[in-house]
Amino acid sequence: ALHGNGSSRELLIAGASALREGSELFARLRGQGVLVALTLLPLAWLGLSALRGTLGANPVETLEHTTGDWTLRLLLATLAVTPLRRALGWAFLAPYRRTLGLAAFGYCTVHLLIYALVDLWGAWDTLLEDVLERPYVSAGFTGFLLLLPLAITSTRSWQRRLGRSWVRLHRLVYLAGVAG
Repeated sequence: ALHGNGSSRELLIAGASALREGSELFARLRGQGVLVALTLLPLAWLGLSALRGTLGANPVETLEHTTGDWTLRLLLATLAVTPLRRALGWAFLAPYRRTLGLAAFGYCTVHLLIYALVDLWGAWDTLLEDVLERPYVSAGFTGFLLLLPLAITSTRSWQRRLGRSWVRLHRLVYLAGVAG
């Protein structure tokens, strides 16, 4: 016999509902894990190619271009979630927007680090000079600076802290996409 608050039937219904919610959460988390793994595949490929020495004649350029390209791809995928969700009614995509955005920021950070530490050998004065003189470096650096506060404030606790300002702040993603 079941004991608790309410009839046995009510308790069974509540238990079934909790199991269903738990399985939905598990499925979403599994989906998040698969998405993270998929976003890391290009980085793993780059690592293996670097270890095998198959990045081509200019390996640093290959690293920079590949991480830059994946930054843009993931940023565009992030930006595509809301229109797809609205136009096609694909509400299941919404939880993946943050994951895609953080992956884009991760690739952007790796891209910047490869440029600053590997290509320029940590010559910060040269980096500043490039940011000021080369439009594509300026655009990329601006994109990084726009994505930085978005990555920092991407958690639910920051959403609560910032309230409506969080939504306004996260509209910077559109400028970051243009800066790309």
